[in-house]
Amino acid sequence: MKHDRWLPYYLIAPSLLFMGAFFLYPFIQIFAEAFTSSDGNVGLANFTRIYQDFNFWPSLKNTLLLTGVVVPLQLVLAIGMALMVTKMNKGRDSILYIWTIPLGISDLAAGIIWLAILEQFGFLNSFLSAVSVIDAPASWLNYQNAFALFLAVVVAEIWRGTAIVLVILVSGMGLIPKEYDEAGQVFGASYWQRLWKITLPMLRPSIQSALILRTLLALEVFAVVMMLGGSDMPVLMSETFDWQFLYQQTGAAAAYAVLIMLISVVITGFYIKFLNVPKEAR
Repeated sequence: MKHDRWLPYYLIAPSLLFMGAFFLYPFIQIFAEAFTSSDGNVGLANFTRIYQDFNFWPSLKNTLLLTGVVVPLQLVLAIGMALMVTKMNKGRDSILYIWTIPLGISDLAAGIIWLAILEQFGFLNSFLSAVSVIDAPASWLNYQNAFALFLAVVVAEIWRGTAIVLVILVSGMGLIPKEYDEAGQVFGASYWQRLWKITLPMLRPSIQSALILRTLLALEVFAVVMMLGGSDMPVLMSETFDWQFLYQQTGAAAAYAVLIMLISVVITGFYIKFLNVPKEAR
C-alpha cells in the first residue's frame, strides 16, 4: 500500500527533473543575469543599457507590429480553412495533409525558401521579368523598401505558422456536438447565424489556446526575419541574439529575454481574461 501511494510521484519524477533541469534552472539563471550588471551590482543596469540602444524601439515596434498583423490574419485564415475541411466528405485528409506541410519545415528552412522566392534574382522576379511585368529585377528585401520587406515577412510567417492554428481549430471543431448545429437549422437559423451563435462560441477554448500558442511563437520570431531582413528589420529575438553572440553581453541579452517573457505573460493574461472560457469548457 505504501508503494501504491507513492507511485504517482515516482511516475512524474522524470518529468519534474526534466522541467527543473531544462526550464526552471535556465529561467532562474536568466533572471539573475538580467538584474546583475557586469560589475556584479544588482539592479536595472542591463535594462537601461538595452533601452538606450538605438535598435530597442525599432525592434520592439517591429515585433509587436508583426504579432498584431500576423496572428489575427492566421486566426481568420485558419477558421476559414477549418470550416472548409470539416464540411468536406471526400479528400478531407489529403487537403489537411497538404495544408499542414509547413509544420514539418523549420523556421530557418522556411526563411531560405522565401528568400529564394523574393530575393532580387529569385523566382518571383524571374517570373515577373519573363511575363514582362517588370523591366529589371526589383529589390524587395532592403531598408529602402521597408513596407515590401515587412510584407514579405508577414507572408512567410502566415505560410509557415497558420498550420498549427488550423490543427488546433480542426480538433476543436471535431468536439462540437452536431446536435447544436442541427437544432439551429430546425429553428431557422442561417449559416452565418449558426457560425456566430453556435460554432465560434463553442470553439472559444480552442481559439484561446491557438491564440496563446501562436502569439508566443510570433513574439519569438527570429530565423525568418534574419533570412529575409537581416539587420534591416530588427526584432526582439534578433537583438537578443546580437547582444549574446555578437556583443558578448550576456546581461543585456538576458534583459531582452525577460522583456519578451513579460510581454508574453501580459498578452496571455489578456487572452485568458477577455476570451472568458467557461469552466465547464476548459
